[in-house]
Amino acid sequence: MAALPRASLGTDPSAKTAGTWWKRTAVPLMFLLLVSGLAFGPLVHEAAASKQKPAGPQVQPIALAGGTVHTVSGGVIEGATVLFESGVITGIGTDLALPENTRVIDVTGKHVYPGLIAAPTTLGLTEIGSVWATHDNIETGNVTPSVRAVTAVNPDSEYFPVARANGILTALTMPGGGLISGLSGLIAMDGWTTEGMTLVATVGLHVRWPSYRVRDIPSLGSREDQIKDRKAAITRLRDAFREARAYMIAKEAERDGGPFHPSDLDWESMIPVLRKELPVFIHASEEKQIHAAIDWALAEDLRIVLVGGADVWRVADRLKENDIPVIIGAVHYLPARRWEAYDTPFTNALKLHEAGLAFCIGEGGGASNVRNLPYHAATAAAYGLPKEEALKSVTLYPARILGVEDRLGSLETGKDATLIVTTGDPLEIMTQVEQAFIQGRPVDISSKHTDLYDKYRTRLEQMK
Repeated sequence: MAALPRASLGTDPSAKTAGTWWKRTAVPLMFLLLVSGLAFGPLVHEAAASKQKPAGPQVQPIALAGGTVHTVSGGVIEGATVLFESGVITGIGTDLALPENTRVIDVTGKHVYPGLIAAPTTLGLTEIGSVWATHDNIETGNVTPSVRAVTAVNPDSEYFPVARANGILTALTMPGGGLISGLSGLIAMDGWTTEGMTLVATVGLHVRWPSYRVRDIPSLGSREDQIKDRKAAITRLRDAFREARAYMIAKEAERDGGPFHPSDLDWESMIPVLRKELPVFIHASEEKQIHAAIDWALAEDLRIVLVGGADVWRVADRLKENDIPVIIGAVHYLPARRWEAYDTPFTNALKLHEAGLAFCIGEGGGASNVRNLPYHAATAAAYGLPKEEALKSVTLYPARILGVEDRLGSLETGKDATLIVTTGDPLEIMTQVEQAFIQGRPVDISSKHTDLYDKYRTRLEQMK
């Protein structure tokens, strides 16, 4: 079979525009980068590097003794001990035999929970909103399936210590932009390098379904142009999957002794998706978007996870019928329509729970506000979602949806020792996370926020 043409290189208007722009501005852009790098490079570097030191691997058994253990999957155990060795939980109970060299940490009066899981986010890919050089979450082009988010993660991001200080110890970090954004990966909130932080290098492919909203905004073009652009985007998406499927067939034929076919990294990266080994995370919040995305996924025979918000509850029955899990993009946002009740976003999770859907809660996909993840779940609980379900929505349920339930999401023997010790319920804003462990490693839970708190508390003390 002849090599397939790369439509994204030949017909993508944005690619042509980018190329023309580069030729026109290459010299002044290089000059700007040089000057800004000399003038502001030290400032950006200082702002983007956290001072916390990553922990080394667990070297001796650790026992958290006497606390209230919230296993999430198996109830609550009062006065229990959690024992872990080599990064794995080896025992949970009230009468455990401990190895001789065990480090015993008394957590009497405290609570032990599994670490919270944020999905999806841009953690490690974005840093300072006003400094574009610190943004690594969007690749040039509309079809970039070979982009792997974990390769661009900055281990020194200030957002990692801030997130883990509030109990978030793992996160799905994803690429953004375009139609087919690329591949997300699951990372831990501590590590010297991207490789050391990576738990699962490739979790799924992200597709951003075009909006069906037509707006009377001059910068967006006429209503007819907006409709035309949407149809063109959907056609481009269908063509990309068609070409990827043709590429897969050609490469399979080559392995069986057929003619040579040149390799293409973009289409190669989509083969696990076409074989249903990896899911497609479809970002769609509008009712029409969601229906169109489901129709497309069924026609393509794909495993999908819906990442959405506003209208997910409106199509709950169809999502349940087709066994499609949902990541609620956030809980804290305004209703999508002026006439909707103010609490429509707050009751979204409750409606999905009542419909029997597999779901979890995110905080919107950003980086700076990932720390607020437990409060999104808390708001859902305040508006009817059972408290146990709210906790699971940021622990066990995201682990299931991301395919890591065997390692994360609950406290069970054989799972990773990724857990937190708190003063109370982690969904309550007054609760403090006092200790955190990632695969048995005791991690630093100080952050820029705690440093500033200590600094200005000292000022108040000096003023007395």
